[in-house]
Amino acid sequence: MTAGSTAVVAHVEEGHAREGGISNVILGMLLFITSEIMFFAGLFAAYFSLRAAAPGWPPPEFEGKLLWLPSAEHVIPVVTIATILLVLSSWTCQVGVWGIRRGDHTALVRGIGVTVVLGAIFLAMQLYDYTVLYSEEVRLDAGPFGTTYYTLTGFHGAHVLGGVIMLSVVLYRAMAGQFSKDHHDMVEAASIYWHFVDIVWILLFSTLYIIPNVR
Repeated sequence: MTAGSTAVVAHVEEGHAREGGISNVILGMLLFITSEIMFFAGLFAAYFSLRAAAPGWPPPEFEGKLLWLPSAEHVIPVVTIATILLVLSSWTCQVGVWGIRRGDHTALVRGIGVTVVLGAIFLAMQLYDYTVLYSEEVRLDAGPFGTTYYTLTGFHGAHVLGGVIMLSVVLYRAMAGQFSKDHHDMVEAASIYWHFVDIVWILLFSTLYIIPNVR
């Protein structure tokens, strides 16, 4: 290795932990999330366009078949609990980030570990919710309402699954001691993604479950 290349490597290693900058990993995640914001914005726009054009929303044929509407026997029990758990998981994820920022590996492992478990529970509850809705004849092919509902929640569920996998990798690396106070860009990037997924679900929960109950 030449003296020039050695200097370049030293500069990169120092820059990784330098205060005031932003790493390529975090920058890449921010750019990715920007594209995801546009993606979900398009889905929300399609949903509200269809809702505005429909004579009634939800359509009359779904009255009494949607578990989150006042006419149903149960008002969003599963979805509400799932939402609380997902919001909680965002906090536990940040606890892990705060831990590694001060060099506390135990706090990192515990925070990310709990987050992975809560994310998996959220996915299980969403699958259960789908099963109940299908039994009530609210299917993916049940007109614009069914299509938009499953498209929005399904894509979000796929993002949650991706986040659980990403955080599982972070957890594995954390348990292997691969992160430190100065080198934990992947932890920061994964937490940013998870917070984004959480925010999107809050918007979905408000749009799909809360607003239809406002009479």
